[in-house]
Amino acid sequence: MRKIYANGHFHTFDRIQPIVQAVVVDNGRFIDIGTTKDMLLHWKNSKTKVIDLQGKTVTPGLIDSHLHLSLVAENFINLDLTGITSKTEMLERIHEKTKQLQPGQWLLGSGWDENLFIDGNIPTISELDHVAPGNPLFLQRICQHAAVANTKAFVVSNYHPNMTIPEGGTIVLDKQTRQPTGLILESARDLISQNIPRVTFPVLKDAMRKAIQFAIEKGLTSIHTNDSLYLGGLDQTYRVYDELLNQEDLGLRSNLLINYDFLNDLRDAGMYTGFGNNTLQIGAVKLFADGAFGRRTAHLSEPYSDDPRNFGDIMLDSSTLYEIVERARTLNMPVAVHTIGDKALENVLDVLDQFPTVPFRDRLIHVQVLRKDLLERLAKPSRIADIQPRFVASDFPWVMERLGKERMKLSYAWKSLQNEGVICAGGSDAPVEPVNPLLGIHAAVTRKTPGQTHNGYNQTEKLSMKEAFQLFTELGAYPTNEEHIKGTISRGKLADMTVYSKNPFQMENPDELLETSIDMTIIGGEIKYEC
Repeated sequence: MRKIYANGHFHTFDRIQPIVQAVVVDNGRFIDIGTTKDMLLHWKNSKTKVIDLQGKTVTPGLIDSHLHLSLVAENFINLDLTGITSKTEMLERIHEKTKQLQPGQWLLGSGWDENLFIDGNIPTISELDHVAPGNPLFLQRICQHAAVANTKAFVVSNYHPNMTIPEGGTIVLDKQTRQPTGLILESARDLISQNIPRVTFPVLKDAMRKAIQFAIEKGLTSIHTNDSLYLGGLDQTYRVYDELLNQEDLGLRSNLLINYDFLNDLRDAGMYTGFGNNTLQIGAVKLFADGAFGRRTAHLSEPYSDDPRNFGDIMLDSSTLYEIVERARTLNMPVAVHTIGDKALENVLDVLDQFPTVPFRDRLIHVQVLRKDLLERLAKPSRIADIQPRFVASDFPWVMERLGKERMKLSYAWKSLQNEGVICAGGSDAPVEPVNPLLGIHAAVTRKTPGQTHNGYNQTEKLSMKEAFQLFTELGAYPTNEEHIKGTISRGKLADMTVYSKNPFQMENPDELLETSIDMTIIGGEIKYEC
């Protein structure tokens, strides 16, 4: 049925008609936009449904360019430690969770962040053993680059001091006893995680259904998500999304970044970047060049200011990076590379410069520490910077100690990226940051944590409200080469829209965003969520 969404305040991000009152939708696409009077006059008939928006503000549907929806789904199954502010609370939550488990059953969870703790540091292995004596325990840090495990988890995983640790990973040992402290960094986490029993498909699918619905409630109409390592490989990842999106019609348009571990599976399945439809597509090949700032594993060209002998960790050396990109190019596919430190970014660009471009853009994810020469190298039509503005709220002020005053000038430098001509798209990296895109937009505009009263960290890098929304709408379509079919409210494009309780573009104080709710999420012209 044809629909007219009328009496709205539409910020279209279409240069020809930037603000309109009404849109007409037919067969999932916009067929006309303009004044309410004109749209009703030209299009209303007995077969047309009119939805009165009562003056509410509408933008193109919000897009998250980088998250891990499967890890969001895990929080519907496992222990969610996001936002806890003390080691004591963490240990209490673990102990309470053990009461719900059988002896020997794995206790799994994620979301802890020791930078928020007011009473000490990361729990020791003995403390973890005390609160979970009968259950192997594995809890991922919020950044997903570190984890803690108890003794039972190490025993179940057959850990011994002479075992081979995966490249780029570390089992942190006590300096005196040379026994594990419980802290595990980067790829070494696989030594534990590979022994965790897989969740059954029905349980997994139900959790993913809840995560998709949760994302839609936050106003998202499209996501670019990296899940193949967490959902059991290419086949099962595609299956769960196919059943939920194409068969159950939940609506959330999903582009699947596939880890390089599954390149052969992509080839054998005949899948490639762009494979699928407007609801579900295969995306770029995902890999990691370095770690994160939390445990000082992001790879820097100069050492950490608060650890002068530490440059961070290389996840993949240059020859391995080259080999992976070469294999991806054999399938005519782009890569999406996690690069937080400037040296990691330099290493990746050195490799990419040796290959011709492909039809889809290569993606550099996070790009949190930059240099002038790297900005210039990023500014190519074939490259995208997938940035996460919300990191400013979570990482400051402690990250300034990691990087030092001089390096901070081009760190988290979203405005500098845009001024240099780099195509940027906005994401959350959820569950590292909240799924809610309005929090990312708020961070891009204010460069501070909600509740703080200062004028923002490195104010020259602030974005305007319009620029911040563009990151999560118009520019979010570029990484997947979909700028011609979504990202703006324009004739012929997919009818994806997000409706708000307040008008962000008329706010005197951007903190009002924190009190703004999503009233509707509309995908393909269909209301998929209404508060």
